[in-house]
This record gives sequence, structure tokens and C-alpha cells, in this order.
Amino acid sequence: MISFELDVEDLADTRFALSPLHETVLSLRVLQDPGLSALHLPWRRSVLGRLGALDTGLLMSLVARRRTLPDVLTPAAGGFAPGFEEELALVRRAPAAELRHDLQLAHAPDALPEALRDALAEDDATVLRLRDAICELLRGYWESAIEPLWPRMRLVLEADMTYRARQLALGGARLLFADMHPDLRWESGVLHVDRMIGHHRVAPSGRGLLLLPSVFAHKPAPPVSPDVPPRLVYPSRGVATLWDTPPAPDPTALTTLLGAPRARLLVLLEEPLPTVELARRLRVTPSAVSQQLRVLHATGLVARARDGRQVLYRRSALGDQLVAGGG
Repeated sequence: MISFELDVEDLADTRFALSPLHETVLSLRVLQDPGLSALHLPWRRSVLGRLGALDTGLLMSLVARRRTLPDVLTPAAGGFAPGFEEELALVRRAPAAELRHDLQLAHAPDALPEALRDALAEDDATVLRLRDAICELLRGYWESAIEPLWPRMRLVLEADMTYRARQLALGGARLLFADMHPDLRWESGVLHVDRMIGHHRVAPSGRGLLLLPSVFAHKPAPPVSPDVPPRLVYPSRGVATLWDTPPAPDPTALTTLLGAPRARLLVLLEEPLPTVELARRLRVTPSAVSQQLRVLHATGLVARARDGRQVLYRRSALGDQLVAGGG
């Protein structure tokens, strides 16, 4: 069991964050063991064909036999949603002693895999070359396996955080942790993480608690070392829907939603156009076009900008998504 003692200051500084690097590293467990989560089998099958020339031996050596992961590869970058490169830059600055310690700690009591053992037995310069190789490998893996799907994953993670924030507002810390996972227990100001391989207790320190929902975590995952600032990765809600095939667009949906005149306007506004040109193409009066444009602009589906004496209209990013989704 691992326990976090949280005093008033720690609870006041409990916060949520997204971490693309955490998701990248945690996904290695599923890649290594397909039986870990049947939900992710469609993702795993698609990824295996995209890894190309990546050194999968070194990649898989980062996951210990008991599925622990080195803390050095999942630093807390700060902020709500740091970018992948921002987080990876922290790993690139990790000293040799930290990398050696965290890799050995993650794999203990088992022997280090051959891909790591020889390098860690050498001098610091060799360990730092290993660190840089791991960083390049993680970047390549992120670009192939996670980045194309990150927007979809992020929507699931943000929906989970919205739900958790409501739980906190309705019932405080007790309700916040109540249904995160059966292995989590909140008792008398202490958050217990049961069924862990290690055992330690993190005393209150005023550092707060960082909560990270995860698509790939199958159970709560605190840091391996008690010296790392308190944080907890936990399984996100809604993962079962993540790899569902979206329904085919309905060609009539956009017209049904907006009405035929506004739907035609929105489709035309793939490029910036003035009211007069829109009226010419639609064979209606400029005043009729202006009336519809006012509604589309007010709802954020259309943006406008002045070019000399005329005003140009174009679909906004939201309008682009609506047209794409509506076929």
C-alpha cells in the first residue's frame, strides 16, 4: 500500500492536469501485454504496424516485469496541459544519477534487461547517451502511436476531469476519490492506494496532489519513489468509447440543423468571400445573405474581417468541424 497524507494546504492545492508524455509511457504496458486491457486491442493492432524501424527492444525494456515504470520518464512539467516536447525536455535534462537510480528502482528486485544493464554499468557519459536515445525513441513512438489520436484521447480525459470537479464540488475530497478506482480509499485525511507492490507513506508537505486521468492506466499509478512530488495517475472514465468507429456522416444533417440557406452559405465559405459575391453565387439578394450571415457570425460558425471597403466572411474552425461532420 502507498499512502498520501494530505493536510489542509495539500487539499487546497490538489489539481488536475493532462500529460501526453504520461500517456505515451503508460501505453507501453498495453503494447507489451495485450491481455492487460481488451479495450485497447484495436489501438494496439493499429500501432504494431506503424512502429517501423523503432528500437522496440529498448522501448519494451522501459517497462519492468511487474509493470512499474521509471519516474524519470514521467516528470511533472507544471501547468494544466503541457506539450509533449515540453515534458520531454525535462527528461533530456535528467542527470545520469537520476536515470540510473530510477531505472534500477523500477525494475527491482528483478535484474535489468540487457538493453539497459550494459549502459547503466558504464560511466555517466554512457548513461547520458542512453538517456538521449530513450528520448528520441519516445518521440518517435509518440509521433507514430499517440499523437494522431491525442485530440480524441484529450476529449475523454477532459470529460473525466469535468465529472471529477463536479464530484469535488458536491462532496469534497471524500466524494472526489469515492469512485476513481476500487484500490483507492480516503480515510481521515489519508489517501490509500491498495494492492501496490511497494509500501511507503508520503507525509504532508504543502506540495499538493496532482491528479492525472489516463486512458491507458488500468489501476492507480503513484510514483515508484516516495521522494517524487505527490501525484496520482488514475483510470479515466469513458475509455470504453474511445476506439468506437464513429458513425458515417449524414449528408442531410447540416441542412436539417441549420436550414438550407445557412447550410449552403457555410459550405461556400471555405474561402473568404464578400456578401455581394455570395449573393451572386446563390442567386439571391445581398440583404438576404446578410441576414443569414449575421446569424452564422453570432453563433461562432463564421468569422469576418474587413478588406478595404468590403467585409470578407469565412468559416471559423467550429464551422469547419460542423461541415466536415455533416458530410
